[in-house]
Formats: sequence, C-alpha cells, structure tokens
Amino acid sequence: MAMTLGEIAVRHGLELAGDPEQPVHGVATLAGATPGTLTFCTGPKYRRLLAATKATAVVLPRELQADCPVAALISPYPYASYARIASMIHALPDVVPGVAPGANVAASAIIAKSAWIGPNAVVGAGVVIGERCSIGPNCVIEEGARLGEDCRLQAGVTICHHVTIGERCVFKPGAVVGSDGFGFAADRDGFVKVPHVGSVRLGNDVEVGANTTIDRGTIDDTVIEDWVKLDNQVQVGHNCRIGAHTMVAGCVGISGSTVIGRHCMLGGAVGIAGHLEIGDGVVVTGYSLVSHSLPGPGTYSSGMPAIETTEWRRAVARLRRLDARARRSRPLRSDKDGGQETES
Repeated sequence: MAMTLGEIAVRHGLELAGDPEQPVHGVATLAGATPGTLTFCTGPKYRRLLAATKATAVVLPRELQADCPVAALISPYPYASYARIASMIHALPDVVPGVAPGANVAASAIIAKSAWIGPNAVVGAGVVIGERCSIGPNCVIEEGARLGEDCRLQAGVTICHHVTIGERCVFKPGAVVGSDGFGFAADRDGFVKVPHVGSVRLGNDVEVGANTTIDRGTIDDTVIEDWVKLDNQVQVGHNCRIGAHTMVAGCVGISGSTVIGRHCMLGGAVGIAGHLEIGDGVVVTGYSLVSHSLPGPGTYSSGMPAIETTEWRRAVARLRRLDARARRSRPLRSDKDGGQETES
C-alpha cells in the first residue's frame, strides 16, 4: 500500500525532514532504491551508500541526517522503525474466511467464522481455531489442539494433539509442534520408550521457523513464552522453557529440561546440554557449546573462528602435545609411607 511520508511519521512517532506529501509504495536497499521507495541506514559505515541513494526517504539516526541527500525519517532505532513501516507498506493480505476444497475438518472442531482452512488441511476432533486464523495447505492440527486469534500457519505445519497456542503466532513451512521428545530409559535389555504425556504451550506473538521442532513434555509441558522467535531448523527438546523475548537463530539444538531466561539471544548452531539454566539477558555467540548453566546477563562463546587449514592442523598438533607436557610437569608430592616424592 502507498503511504505519504507525513502519514508514516505520524503513525510511527518519527521526526520527518522533507516533504510530508511525498508518497512511498515499496522498500529497497540503499544501493537499489528508486524514487517511490523507502530504505534505512543504521550506521556510519554505510555513509557512501547513503550519499548515493535514489530512495524517496531513508530511516536513519540523527547523526546521519546531514549525510542524507533525500527526505529523512529520524529514529533512535532505525532498523526497528524500518521494519514496522515495511510491515505496513507490504502488509499481509486479510484472511478470506472459508474452508478450501479437499480440507478434512472434524465435525467437533470449533472454527471461527473468520478463519481460513487451506486445501488438504486436516483439522482433528475437538480442535479450537480462533478468529482470523489462516491454516495453510497440507497443515495437520491434531485432536484437542487450540489456536488463539490471528495465528498464521504456512504450508505443511503440524500441530500435535492438545497443544495450546496463543494469539498472533506464526509458523513457517514444515514446523512441528508437540511431537514426542527423545526420551528412553535404559534397561538391561536395551531401552524403554518413555511416554510423553505432557504437551506444549506457546504464548502470544511467537514465531516458529521452517522445519523447526518443539517437543512435548514427558509429564509437564514444554513452555515457550510471549514474543519468542525461533529461526529455521531449531530443535527444542522436551520440558524446555524459553523465556519471553528470547531470540534463537538457525540450527540451534536445545536439549531437554533446559530453562532459558528472558531477553536471551542464541547464535546459529549453538548446542545446549540438557537440564541447564540460562539466566535472563544471556547472549551465546554462534557455534558455541553450552555444557553448564550460565548466569545472566552476559555474553558467552566457545566456538573457534575458521582459520586457514594448515594453521588449524598445526594448532591441533600443539593441543595434542600439551597433554604430554602436562603429565611431565605434574607437581611432585610426598609419599606418606616412604617419604619419597612421587607424581600425583
């Protein structure tokens, strides 16, 4: 939808330096912008691109206003402001109510009249779907699951039985919520599968990425609090709890019964061992292994950045020699029986 700069400034509480009647109809990068589009600039390292931009307007911090050759929308958080504006200019279409041909909806399901059920979707017995929900093609919502208002399930999402989902949640293609966790009890003859009789509870405004899985609890529920954002291919184990406003990047693996606090950030491919507690405000950088609880707030790292292969091989060789050196340099202690000094 097209909007004038004046409308944008008023709606988002931004200071405008430029003509309020100028319209914008789309967004673009600084380098690729054309008249009629809006873009953003977050810091001084983009000054060269800012000076050459052809956009109608740029969202930027006040310290870059003098470098902007076009209209400026001044914000202390330019990227966040841009995101809100872009969401309005490129708003998702309204949900068109109805049930598409080929959908299989149980007679006992309660579906709001304003919701849409896509082709080949399956909605089980006792399911409750709230107002303006959009259930994409080939989704499966098993018996007893409940979805709050304005949830959007893209194609191929599976919501397992008796999962509870809040309002305005988004699920990308292939997401699975509420499957059994990886629970087995050791026995003399092998392993016995542990029944997962808990469920999953999601708060409001949660986003679940493509092919991300959230396991149901063994006895108690797995809990994802409000405003948690999970990227693609994230694994959340059974009985985990993730606090509000936490961000989890792609390919993170969270083992069972881990509790993660509020306002945390986990970088890509982080691995977290089970039964740990991660405090509020913790940041874990990408490819780190978390093997013990982390108090918050703070930033933690363990992944080694990539280096040239021959340098890496030399480093590994040195690490292997360290153990031998450590054994040779162990401190000596007195032998209680003979009074002689021996290695500890």
